[in-house]
Amino acid sequence: MTKIFSTLLLLPMLLLAQSFLISDIPIPKSYIQNLDPYPCDETCMQEYIDNDMIFSFLSHAQSKLENKKQDEFRAMHISILNLGSTIINTKLRIALLLPYKRIGKYAASTTNATFAYLITKNQSFELKSYKIESESQEDIQTALIKIKEDGFSHVIAPLTTTGANTVIALNPDINIFFPTINKQDLESDSLNLFFGGIDYRAQSDLLLKEAVSPLIIFHDTSVIGKKLAYYEADSFKYETVNEEKVRIDNRKTIKYSIARKTTNLQHYLKDNKDINGSTCFINTPIVKSSMILSQLTLYDTDPVNILSTQINYDPLILSMTQYVDREKMIIANSITQHNNVLIQTNALLSNDIEYDWINYTTTVGIDYFFHMVTNTDREYNIALVDNQMLYPIELLKPSSSRFMKYVSMPKEGEY
Repeated sequence: MTKIFSTLLLLPMLLLAQSFLISDIPIPKSYIQNLDPYPCDETCMQEYIDNDMIFSFLSHAQSKLENKKQDEFRAMHISILNLGSTIINTKLRIALLLPYKRIGKYAASTTNATFAYLITKNQSFELKSYKIESESQEDIQTALIKIKEDGFSHVIAPLTTTGANTVIALNPDINIFFPTINKQDLESDSLNLFFGGIDYRAQSDLLLKEAVSPLIIFHDTSVIGKKLAYYEADSFKYETVNEEKVRIDNRKTIKYSIARKTTNLQHYLKDNKDINGSTCFINTPIVKSSMILSQLTLYDTDPVNILSTQINYDPLILSMTQYVDREKMIIANSITQHNNVLIQTNALLSNDIEYDWINYTTTVGIDYFFHMVTNTDREYNIALVDNQMLYPIELLKPSSSRFMKYVSMPKEGEY
């Protein structure tokens, strides 16, 4: 009954998210009055939750709770029930700059991620999308002028590197967050431009510590696939000794470029003695990666391990491959901080911030802007250095049913 009630309450919100239009008429808010003359401690609060006495619980939970799980329960239900709050009076105004033809589904999902974050904060906000046909200077400049004329000073912009470079050249005096771009991929000294893209190079460097020679790199023909293959091949030639890079001459690298339509890897894998005892580095999307993993097994190859960056941190890899295909795999992941309220709110909008890194970094960006405007604590404790979010990196293994922490084994000569 509770699930049905929650779903009915959320129907207007779901319709709102589909259209991305926010009415000027404020949604009515409810207020819960505490008529209980006795105080309610943590144990008492838990009893209300356990007995589905939600409104009794909320009547006592007027402010943030020390118990993390209880506070998450509180925040979720305040959001779902649209309860009145006097936490913050500042109205937050966020613009979205969306090159919808270039970013496809992310035009909708980054909007949903931003929207989901704002509704959990239970305060007035305005969210407006500015769609552009292309990332040309004319289209972006026209949109930025309109955004400023409309009074917005904070913008979430899931652009490509081309679009971000155009914005840098225009040098706007409004705050813009790029959830798709890492700052090291371009040059910017603007204090108003913030970058949230994941650092694939740092992930590759950490993974390469687990690599042995020869290094076999599989990549597709995309820009990121080719860049990563080049970077990994070059980095593998060096090792850091006493904080200095030392070239290791006997390390061998082989790169295989896999075309988009290629489905049979017999030419690359059958009787390929180089792969036995090697490290395989896979820089392809999840479907292509699953195909490579399965055919590595099919052709009886025997690599020491198989490495991959954030590209393949996806639960689909658990269902699209057999365990024997992935048991030697190590994946780098930078989605390390989880907020259950935001995860569940996004899920109600059919949005994923647990595994989809662009939706995750968008959430980190709107959280940082919320902090800038309201001076409240951030939900995500991620360092911002030189206007770039620095995400922690963990190494994981895709086990039989989930991702597990990878513990590095000492190499020969290490203790």
